[in-house]
Amino acid sequence: MRYITFVFYSLLILCTGLFGQADLTKTGTTVANYLNIDVGSRAIAMGGSFVSIANDASAMYWNPAGIARLENNSALFCHTKWIADIDINFVGLTVPVQGLGTVGVNAKFISMDRMEKTTIDNPDGSGEFFDAGSYIMGLSLARELTNNFAIGANFKYINESIYNSNASAIAFDIGTLFTTPFNGLQIGMSISNYGTKMRMEGKDLLTQIRVDDQYNGTSETTNAYLKTDEFDLPLMFRFGISMDVLKGKGKSNLLLSADALHPSNSSECLNLGLEYVYNHFFALRTGYNSLFNEELNTGFSIGGGLIFSVAGTKMILDYGYQDFNELLDAQMFTLGMNF
Repeated sequence: MRYITFVFYSLLILCTGLFGQADLTKTGTTVANYLNIDVGSRAIAMGGSFVSIANDASAMYWNPAGIARLENNSALFCHTKWIADIDINFVGLTVPVQGLGTVGVNAKFISMDRMEKTTIDNPDGSGEFFDAGSYIMGLSLARELTNNFAIGANFKYINESIYNSNASAIAFDIGTLFTTPFNGLQIGMSISNYGTKMRMEGKDLLTQIRVDDQYNGTSETTNAYLKTDEFDLPLMFRFGISMDVLKGKGKSNLLLSADALHPSNSSECLNLGLEYVYNHFFALRTGYNSLFNEELNTGFSIGGGLIFSVAGTKMILDYGYQDFNELLDAQMFTLGMNF
């Protein structure tokens, strides 16, 4: 019990250090903001209030401590049709390892259609096309310290590219999950994207400059690389609670959840979620994302899912819809397996 108390206080002290200067960090001052694009149709349909639930392979994104409670091998694939014709794919796999805990691997890919290069001389297009995209590769480890308390971490490599330039970073997420004696109330906490800064590099930054008169040379210009600024990753602190208020009465479960978010590049907000499951087969979900944050366009969400078995393998099909107001909407499709 002393060890659990030490872990809790250590995380709280870390949170204070990470976010004590949050007022100086505003929207648009961090890079790789796709790190905080949520994954998993179930979680998104519940308004993104998932840090205290985190009971499938998407937990490696929300709260890596959650995978410690997965008793079987688990896999998940999520496809998101994001705004501005951006596609986001997430895949995760977790495996319980005797004496170690639960090990997981995950990857997130952000892609878009090829774009045509424009120049001053050809503002309508030069006929040359280029690619842009990003990916995150992660390795997770979680362990139950007691029957009611779990802790986990996710270490990840981040890369983004555009044309012939790219930037990379390494970061980690850490989370805890605690089941209280009070009617099964769960408390979850996670810190995401604590890592190195990112800076764009590559041959697209090669340019020619005129040599200053104070230098001797045989030509008026010389090749040089532009050095871009470094920027921080978008830190995110989540704290959430959840409870099943029906607990299977009449073959029904009703899960209520709420998450408080403290991002480093925006204002604090609240996510709310609700999930109704009948007979462990059919689920309906709804929620509200980023309540009290006027800087974001997110809001109402809804979705549903089916749970069934195929050849002894538990299959989960989920759908989520997220409203983005003026930016229209985003739709998510998820396939999960426990085997």
